[in-house]
Amino acid sequence: MTEDTIVTINREHKDRLFNFIFGTEANRKWTLQLYNAVNGSDYEDETQIAFNTLQNYLYVSMKNDTSFVIAGSMNLYEHQSTYNPNMPLRMLRYLSSLYSKYIADNSLDIFGETIIQLPVPKLVVFYNGDREVDDETTLRLSDSFLPEQKGRSDIEVKVRMLNINSGHNDKIFQVCKPLSEYSWLIDRIKKTKNLEGIENAVTKAIDQMPNDFEIKRFLTSFKQEVIDMMLAEEQEINALELIAKANEKKGKIIARYEDGMSIAEIANRMNISTKFVENMLTEAGLLK
Repeated sequence: MTEDTIVTINREHKDRLFNFIFGTEANRKWTLQLYNAVNGSDYEDETQIAFNTLQNYLYVSMKNDTSFVIAGSMNLYEHQSTYNPNMPLRMLRYLSSLYSKYIADNSLDIFGETIIQLPVPKLVVFYNGDREVDDETTLRLSDSFLPEQKGRSDIEVKVRMLNINSGHNDKIFQVCKPLSEYSWLIDRIKKTKNLEGIENAVTKAIDQMPNDFEIKRFLTSFKQEVIDMMLAEEQEINALELIAKANEKKGKIIARYEDGMSIAEIANRMNISTKFVENMLTEAGLLK
């Protein structure tokens, strides 16, 4: 990587680390390695990659990580540190936006009499959370449907979830060394962030990376940007966990209220204020 390559990175853009490594013009070689590793292909010309990652979203949870078109395929790649079985639905939303952009960019007429040609979607999640999962799992949109309705669906969305924790998918790591190095980095950060704080954990992990790691020089050059990205991701995860806990508490309040328990009893049982119970029940439409 030359200095000229390094300075092309936009320091102002708020990104996620996965996309910073695998979804930028400067790192097309790594993107192609990742594509080949996932698909068992051997493409060599990284200039054939056309990035189209969605950027115009306020929260990172509402934007996709990395997407690009190559060899007639629309590739959507997501990194997840928490297990999310709703990725098929999220991917469907991303894909709809990406196809709309593709149609506009290529001046395609969806109302004409000639069928338009679209790149085939390839949807992949790279997972390195704490839950034990297989090397590869297929997530399906139909799993969200009521059991009695599954066979009647006119649509299906399948997402490949690849476990990139240590000890999994060694063949993919062998083909894409930067992915193996990324997994190593995230694992080191996870193990020390609670003791040392996220900033120190990121700094130490980058400094301790073996010198033969392909991504080390790139990350060292943008160490502060990497720290900022990891801080933002940590804040997002914490916010989502708070929302999940609030929704769980709300569900318990509703269930107890529908079972005939009074607001005062619910508040006393759950050690919360009656005002909080009333607010939750009002949001649920059970109180006016």
